[in-house]
Amino acid sequence: MSRLPRWVGGAGAGLTRLARRLEERSAEAEGAPEGAAAGAGGAPEPLGAADPVRTSLPIRSGSADSPGGDDRSGHAGGAGMPGRPGEPQAAGTASAGSHVHGATPAAADHVPPPPGYAPAVPARPDPVAAVPWGVRVAAEVGWRLLILAGTLWVLMRVISAVRLVVLSFVVGLLITALLQPTVAWLKRRGVPRGLATAMTFISGFVVMGLVGWFVVWQVTDNLDDLSGQVQQGIKDLKHWLLTSPFHVTETQINNIADNLSTAIGANTKDITSAGIEGVQVILEVLTGILLAMFSTLFLLYDGPRIWGWLLKLFPAAAREGVAGAGPRAWATLTAYVRGTVIVALIDAIFIGIGLFFLKVPLAVPLAVFIFLFAFVPLVGAVVSGALAVVVALVTKDVFTALMVLIVVLAVQQIEGHVLQPFILGRAVRVHPLAVVLSVVAGSLVAGIGGAVVAVPLVAVTNTVVGYLRAYTRDKALAAAPPDGPPPPAEPTG
Repeated sequence: MSRLPRWVGGAGAGLTRLARRLEERSAEAEGAPEGAAAGAGGAPEPLGAADPVRTSLPIRSGSADSPGGDDRSGHAGGAGMPGRPGEPQAAGTASAGSHVHGATPAAADHVPPPPGYAPAVPARPDPVAAVPWGVRVAAEVGWRLLILAGTLWVLMRVISAVRLVVLSFVVGLLITALLQPTVAWLKRRGVPRGLATAMTFISGFVVMGLVGWFVVWQVTDNLDDLSGQVQQGIKDLKHWLLTSPFHVTETQINNIADNLSTAIGANTKDITSAGIEGVQVILEVLTGILLAMFSTLFLLYDGPRIWGWLLKLFPAAAREGVAGAGPRAWATLTAYVRGTVIVALIDAIFIGIGLFFLKVPLAVPLAVFIFLFAFVPLVGAVVSGALAVVVALVTKDVFTALMVLIVVLAVQQIEGHVLQPFILGRAVRVHPLAVVLSVVAGSLVAGIGGAVVAVPLVAVTNTVVGYLRAYTRDKALAAAPPDGPPPPAEPTG
């Protein structure tokens, strides 16, 4: 009995120290961040090891010695005792919680992983990434090509609607390219610009008018003789066919002649309408000649100012490149027109001399036709040469026609392999396939006028595109930083 008061006093002192320690730790837990009370090694300190007094006290649930009664003592030793933040509860606490609540909060939030036999479901890819690279590139190129094709179609429709105006202006541009060097030469000799323009314009169109008048005069003057020679040539051709090794009978020739007469008689209305359309064509040609003359006059007199006005229509960023491409395009056009005129003149002179020595009727008008048709590359030479051969065949004989064919082919071979490379040079070099395609496309769009202007348009476009490509490359190289290291900075101060 003497030891009981001492044991009770020791227990009370222990409870006092425990209460003080719990108050200190509660204050620390309220003032410090969560998890700051963890041990030095990062692991939470066990509750029993932190307080030897609390672990040594034999506190039992339902003991009469506990200050707070049965429930209070039970919570003090188990689930009701507060611990440090981040500190795991004792085994007794977890067991009590599991009995009371059935599961801990961590167990309630935990989602079990899927079983191992469940198939993996891949995520759906982006639709853009699912399209192959080649298909995407083809689509990007395709819709751009569609826009370009639509733009070209609209442009062609507009050109077809105002074909007369466009062709007249282009012809005036070609004539200006032919006459402008003369204006520049007169201005260098001290002649005023207006007077030099007037002199060149008048002399140029007078020469072209005289050439046209000479052709018409030669054809009308020799028309009667030509008709008689044609009739005699048809008889000679009929006799040659009868005696030729082709075994052509007179009945077959007569049937061909009768069929031609029947076709002409049946299509009288069409021939009459064609004559009326011919009158309309003559009026359009006269209107086009007047428009071409006015265009040539103003282009000769005020060409630089018109070019400066056109430059203002382009964006400021592209104006420098266009300003550099313009003179080169004009040089290409001038070289093409002058070279074509020289080549056509040489063809007309040599073929005309051959026709004259072979005594083919209308040698001079045929030479003029050869000169004019030479402005249509490839096709014009074939048509004019065939016309000369047919005239020789009808008016003379087969041998003369064969000799004319030899002369035409020889001159054209010299033209294609010697004259054009030497006179035109590299300034207007266009591939023969591009020439044929451009001539056919131009004739489909605008007839004979389109065939005439197609090749110079392709040559100018080729020059402009080549210059702009080189200009863009040089500008990009100038803007790019040098490959080597930058030079050291100069010391300041």
